[in-house]
Amino acid sequence: MSNFIIINIEHGLTGRLGDHARFSGALRVRDGVIHEMGNLQPEAGETVVDAKHSVVCPGFVNTHHHLFQSVMKAVPEALNQPLDPWLMEAPYRFWPYLNEEGMRTTVTIGLAELALSGVTTVADHHYVYSDRYDYNPSDVLCETAARFGQRFVLGRGGLTHGRPWHRDDIPPAPATSLEHMLDGLSSDVARWHDPSPTAMTRIAAAPVTTIFNLREGEVKEVAQAARHLGIRLHTHLSENDTYVNTTLDRYGKRPVPWMAEQEWIGDDVWFAHLVKIDEREIDMLSEAGTAMAHCPQANARLASGIAPVPRFAERGGVVSLAVDGTAANEAGDMAQTLYAAFILHRTGGQADATTAENVIHWATSGGARALGLSGIGTLEPGKAADLLVLGLDHPRYFGQHDRTVGPIISGGELRLRHSFVGGREIVRDGVVPWLDMDELNEKSLQTVDILKRGAQRAH
Repeated sequence: MSNFIIINIEHGLTGRLGDHARFSGALRVRDGVIHEMGNLQPEAGETVVDAKHSVVCPGFVNTHHHLFQSVMKAVPEALNQPLDPWLMEAPYRFWPYLNEEGMRTTVTIGLAELALSGVTTVADHHYVYSDRYDYNPSDVLCETAARFGQRFVLGRGGLTHGRPWHRDDIPPAPATSLEHMLDGLSSDVARWHDPSPTAMTRIAAAPVTTIFNLREGEVKEVAQAARHLGIRLHTHLSENDTYVNTTLDRYGKRPVPWMAEQEWIGDDVWFAHLVKIDEREIDMLSEAGTAMAHCPQANARLASGIAPVPRFAERGGVVSLAVDGTAANEAGDMAQTLYAAFILHRTGGQADATTAENVIHWATSGGARALGLSGIGTLEPGKAADLLVLGLDHPRYFGQHDRTVGPIISGGELRLRHSFVGGREIVRDGVVPWLDMDELNEKSLQTVDILKRGAQRAH
């Protein structure tokens, strides 16, 4: 279904800002690309999609996730912990017990959640690579994303040393040598990376953190290796006060200036979180074109704070939105991320700190820019037909004067009628056609049981 026309578009959002933020009429797709928009009529024999009582917008781009955590939700010991103890009680407690079948299950859960909440492009930050695994997590991730038909950017991570947990019941972090990490990165690039502007699969260099999990000289070496391979750079940065204080204590600098010295700044870099950045750091990042993956829900859930997104955007910074791992979020739902981004920044006392148009721009065009996918992210002729048709047939949307922004400002589960990637339909009427949800639920229960039994034995 790469050739069709969407008609009766009354509520259209392009992902752009200003006078071009909205559109109406019809949209024609040819060979998976948006061919024309406006006052159009169906041609003889043309497949027609009716957008009456719906919102049409670009597919959402989720720029930071941890799919392996999709079977680590609502862990009692982690549920009410801030970031640092949470790391021990959730991802680092359970990672050794995730076998290949469990990995496929958790990735499928995460991608299903994202697909059903309108995500057409996923950037996953995977950092658990260990010789305890008899499989390659990169292959599982990329193969499963291909089955869903979503565009996929794998942040191929790793670490050369872990934090000292001072707890015998917490498994040691899956550390490897830098040489082994870079060899794995190079191998994944050779197998999976497509540099084209509408790539279905890409690889980025993404150590779990540079501050805590690489040694000083290794940080620059990763940046240089990534640029030699022609790929982008990604990591967590300034997520909470511990990041800032640790960098100040070790290097006498705040995280962003120190990372700049390590060649980790530029328009080929995007950082997750950036909650604790000051005015100078905002200027440095925005001037360099370095993007932010804003994770409003996880940052609130872990009590890390609220990133200074409005100020970052005002300075010209590239803002994107991210769900983040569901061990710190409990649901991998992009609709809730949109809603959180819309309301949280108003808690500082400025009612217009964010607008619905800002949020949709971050979730689409901003995400595409952060990932370097210039062929997606907006609805305009020449761009790939990654787009959503979102129904307004729910009481939460009834009575709204401006129905176009309903899916952004009203929260709740999206009424996803159609989701297309390059003109190919991946979701119809809230269903991933090939996916057996009952079977997936059973597999999730089995995987959680394996993780719990593994952790109990270690304890």
